[in-house]
Amino acid sequence: RTIGDRIGEAKASGNLGNTLKILGQFDEAVVCCQRHLDISREQGDKVGEARALYNIGNVYHAKGKHLSWNMAQDPGYLPQEVKDTLQKASEYYERNLSLVKELGDRAAQGRAYGNLGNTQYLLGNFSEAIAFHKERLAIAKEFGDKAAERRAYSNLGNAHIFLGRFDISAEYYKKTLQLSRQLKDQAVEAQACYSLGNTCTLLQDYEKAIEYHLRHLVIAQELGDR
Repeated sequence: RTIGDRIGEAKASGNLGNTLKILGQFDEAVVCCQRHLDISREQGDKVGEARALYNIGNVYHAKGKHLSWNMAQDPGYLPQEVKDTLQKASEYYERNLSLVKELGDRAAQGRAYGNLGNTQYLLGNFSEAIAFHKERLAIAKEFGDKAAERRAYSNLGNAHIFLGRFDISAEYYKKTLQLSRQLKDQAVEAQACYSLGNTCTLLQDYEKAIEYHLRHLVIAQELGDR
């Protein structure tokens, strides 16, 4: 501010906002991220504007998750305050998405689609969540980003469960399992086995369910995860 560096001030405000978000000070975080947005617009800095929109979405997303954790409710069954907060997150992600499309930034589009999928899932809009996660999946494959691809499969599996499409969920979870083994991520492998065990139970394939739950148990013991 002293040297009149507006872009520098915008970036610093954005960084402050992100830090306050991590500290759980969501309302202060929004103020800082909004300053990042306002200055970026004033300076005609489209990249900064996109980043600020994304960051504000993240703050509302984190706030919504924080509020819903305290209530431990199923997706879709949320108090109005939580719904409004997640709806705001979704709106900022949408604005970010249209701007990064304009800028032709595919990686940023992938991040926006993933977060839109997650907010819609929490809001109980499972079909919308699926559409966004499919877009996320396509971009992850485009970039050969195996970790993002794995997350997309997992999220697609979760959303299909709530639509009662257990067989489709099982296919997505199997892909999650395959990738977690490729990535040598045992904790995620255990999680995938757990999801597959539950899905096989819903499909009344009890033999398979036992197999997956035993695998989950073995990994949990290996990792010393009580």
